Formats: sequence, structure tokens, C-alpha cells
Amino acid sequence: MLLAVDAGNTNVVFALVEDGEIRARWRIATDPRRTADEYAVWLNQLLNLEGYDRSVVTGVIIGIVVPRALHNLQVLSSKYFKTEAVIAGQGSAEWGFPLDVEEPGSLGADRALNMIAGHARHEGDLIIIDFGTATTFELVDYKGAYKGGIIAPGINLSLDALVTAAAKLPRIAISAPEKTSVVGRNTVDQMHIGIYWGYVAMIEGLVARLKAEVGRPLKVIATGGLAVLFEKHTSVFDTIEPDLTIQGLAMLWERSQQGN
Repeated sequence: MLLAVDAGNTNVVFALVEDGEIRARWRIATDPRRTADEYAVWLNQLLNLEGYDRSVVTGVIIGIVVPRALHNLQVLSSKYFKTEAVIAGQGSAEWGFPLDVEEPGSLGADRALNMIAGHARHEGDLIIIDFGTATTFELVDYKGAYKGGIIAPGINLSLDALVTAAAKLPRIAISAPEKTSVVGRNTVDQMHIGIYWGYVAMIEGLVARLKAEVGRPLKVIATGGLAVLFEKHTSVFDTIEPDLTIQGLAMLWERSQQGN
């Protein structure tokens, strides 16, 4: 059983993966100060609730975009799972695809993992949109090469900035609206429309521009925890795959073990 760890800016996701299938997953807020012992207590309880003992874990792979959190996750692996963690993008777990961009070293692990899984699961040229702390758009050609992309503020970041900067605006929850009207009759509705439909317009507009610039058919894959938020109100996605990053970790783990 593989323990795949996706350490993002907002949350750390732990997933048990067996034969390429996700058996269980858990999420905890990202905190670089969290110790290996704290992770272990929390994770051990969740494993037991799902009917697993931590001895079932025979390998650990970590994909991380928060460098300060890495050490404690490595200690968690070595101390409590008795195995040295494989770090995505390093050593035997190098990305393994061409990075046709100006700053290849700046590519985030989550974005690379999405591209590995996306190219493995889908043929042709791809746009992969990941809805997380930031919303990222990746352009992957039919050979699996990374051609570039876009980074935009995540929808929750946009809302936080609005509420922080405007003292009289209330904090609201983001959800898919029941109505399609873009005429708000009160402050909360107006905020909801501006954030939600403004975000839909951004997604559709950027995808249209990417398709026009590439000039070839492009399949659009959405992933990340907030992807389903937009599913009902746009036809821009060809498919939604919420677990693309974890799938990429599992594929990279298998590749790293070849020849061992």
C-alpha cells in the first residue's frame, strides 16, 4: 500500500493507494510547524477508523509546494512508516517529461503531477485546470511536453481580498448559484454574482484564448477540490478528475521503483 502525500499551500492530502486505486484519503490544514508526531497521532486514528493498520504502508511519496513542511513529513515516513519517503521531482522521481518553458525549475510539484497523470490518461493536446489556492492552467502537448500556462488567484483568495479591502462587505460562502441571473438585488447576491460568474467568465475566456493561440483541438481537464463548483454552470470542461494530483503521485512512485 502506498501513502501518497500532496502538501499544498492550503491543505495536506494523505491518500492510501493500492494498485492505482485510491482506497482512502484524508485532508488537514497545511501548517509548516506541525510535527511528525502530530501528523502520526492524527493519521493513525484515521487509518484505524478505515480499518487499516499503519503497517500496511510499504511506501511513501511526497509532492510538496511548501518547502518548510517537508522535513516533518519525511520524519513521519521514516519514524512511523519505517521507509524513506520518495520526493516528487527529485532523484529517481524526476518528472520525466520535457519542460518547454523559460524557467523549468520554478514548476510546482502539484502542477507537474497533474500533467503526468493527465497525459497518461488522455490523448492529444490538453489544458489542465487545477482549482486550488491558486487556479492554474497547464498547456500540455500531445507528446506530454509542458508548453506553459497561467496562474490566477483562486476563487477563495479573490473573495478574501475583496472582504479584507472593503470594510462593509460581509464574508460569504462560495457555492454554485441556483439562479443564472447576473442582476443582484442585494449586497450578498451582488457579491456572489461578481465572484462566481466573474470566475466562470475568466475560466471560459482564458480557455478560449488558449485554444485560439494553439490552433489545434484541446481537451480541457478540471481538477482540484473546487472544480465541481463550476460543473453545472459551464460547458468548458471535457472532464473533471478531482484526484489527478494523487494519481500523478502514484504513477511517479511506480516509475521511481522500476529497477529497484
